[in-house]
Amino acid sequence: MISFWGHMSLAEWDLGGFPAWLLSIHPDVRLRSSDPAYLQKVEGWWGVLLPKVAPLLYGNGGPIIMVQIENEFGSYGNDKAYLSHLVKLARGHLGEDIILYTTDGGSRETLEKGTIQGDGVFAAVDFTTGDNPWPIFKLQKQFNSPGKSPPLSSEFYTGWLTHWSEKMARTDADFTAAALEKIMLQNGSVAFEFQMAHGGTNFGFYNGANTGADESDYKPDLTSYDYDAPITESGDVDNAKFKGIILLWLAEYTWIRRIIDPLHIVEAESPTAMEYLNQMFGFVLYVSEYAAKTGGSKLVIPKVHDRAQVFISCSPEVNGGQVSYVGTIERWSNQAINLPNVKCVSSTSLLILLSESILACGIVKLASTVAYQVENMGRVNYGPYIFDRKGILSSVYVDGSVLKRWKMISIPFHNLNEVPKFNPVIQVTSKFHKVSAGKKLEHKSGMSQEHKKHAGSNGQLALPHAVGVEGPSFYTGHFSIDTKTEVTDTYISLRGWGKGIAFVNEFNIGRYWPTSGPQCNLYIPAPILRQGENVLVIFELESSNPELMVDSVDEPDFTCGPGQASVHQNEDGKASASLLTSNPLGLRTF
Repeated sequence: MISFWGHMSLAEWDLGGFPAWLLSIHPDVRLRSSDPAYLQKVEGWWGVLLPKVAPLLYGNGGPIIMVQIENEFGSYGNDKAYLSHLVKLARGHLGEDIILYTTDGGSRETLEKGTIQGDGVFAAVDFTTGDNPWPIFKLQKQFNSPGKSPPLSSEFYTGWLTHWSEKMARTDADFTAAALEKIMLQNGSVAFEFQMAHGGTNFGFYNGANTGADESDYKPDLTSYDYDAPITESGDVDNAKFKGIILLWLAEYTWIRRIIDPLHIVEAESPTAMEYLNQMFGFVLYVSEYAAKTGGSKLVIPKVHDRAQVFISCSPEVNGGQVSYVGTIERWSNQAINLPNVKCVSSTSLLILLSESILACGIVKLASTVAYQVENMGRVNYGPYIFDRKGILSSVYVDGSVLKRWKMISIPFHNLNEVPKFNPVIQVTSKFHKVSAGKKLEHKSGMSQEHKKHAGSNGQLALPHAVGVEGPSFYTGHFSIDTKTEVTDTYISLRGWGKGIAFVNEFNIGRYWPTSGPQCNLYIPAPILRQGENVLVIFELESSNPELMVDSVDEPDFTCGPGQASVHQNEDGKASASLLTSNPLGLRTF
């Protein structure tokens, strides 16, 4: 076994697997560097982890033959003092006999930056599937001791990752098998490991992201990490890639609480990053006020991580405190928003809901209330921009003037096993306007009780929705699985929905965004389900369709995207959010 656990795992995970609280430390900690503050954290972590690993080393009778100390560091930095410190730390806990190694892309530049020559650390390589491996393995030898450089591709890519708004990444099975064969046909002297052998799922808020030329060229990963791997996200092996790769070459191997805690409000002159609020995931609502003027105003937020939904509201005396959506600001296409002319008695509340994992932020009433819901869509996990805090990271300007006096309200998703009886944006706005809490959700169904009893034979679940809310809403539904044998892996189709997150039996199964695509369905492993009643809760950020449906289906679907999502009518006249064949699970509506 090759152990790849380092303090940074990459793996398209949020912040590359680093705990997000590292971004809350002041002064800033320089990740993956010889910064003493950072090394102190690494020493603390390895001081706990490595003593647990030591008994599992091959020399101690365990399965681990190699341990990686850094992953693709040459694509990130050039700090030999940092790498040498990791070697010393690992040797101190694991001894001198274990093989330590690094992995870097197969170019001279990345190997020069990411390897530790002379320290007895093996240099492995990775490269694009289909590249000629032999010039890369020849280069690899230059960074290892003479006679001690067996060719090792530590990441043989069986597929590739996919970002939202892209077509699902697919690699031809025959092409991938041929590339693997080219590596293997050298007298069996080449070692490799699959990336990925088995696809996975970025449950909860743990998906990562990538960047392009600069940090504004932001590309969040899908909830699905199927990766077009030989063993799919749901464990299926009936596909050409499995037969062409796994069975052909490796047949001999064995494969190995509540939605809002009492409102925690932080007040500051300027917006505060999510991590400084000691909240790593969930939502934060930023609230401030501005003076509305005739002809409207212009809103500019220079640095948003990652996606901000903007709302405005007057005091309840004017229009009952109705919250109105005015636009979205996205990190990858940051543009100003025109705030409409709002006739408020005093000031206008501005509410902004931001996203990374998902972050909400808002601004409250002066003359008008404006609210920002900011979503954290996944911290960067690769490249030079991994120090990726979330939220509003700059001043906020209305007509060129800086907005001051902010309130940040944490909305973590701790225990979402039932739909909240309020909408957080409405509740927060009402709180600042000193009126009663938000509106309750409407449980809406046109079925008789007898019809409900037998509903769901087609695998469809109708979800009641929040009323009187423009923008984010909670939906909930209950479905029943009659027998233990029916508790199996499944998917839910969210085709026709907008963007949001879904929970099954308190477990966050991840984000959905079919309007962006390509992912339409979310995977639900059998262990999350149970015989009897199950609970589905959806936090929908965009769609206001009161008749949305959810279907259980038996396969993934990566055909969604702009212009692809649609809502159709069922025989009973209700709209359905799925056009796929359903997988009967005995789902019951309210």
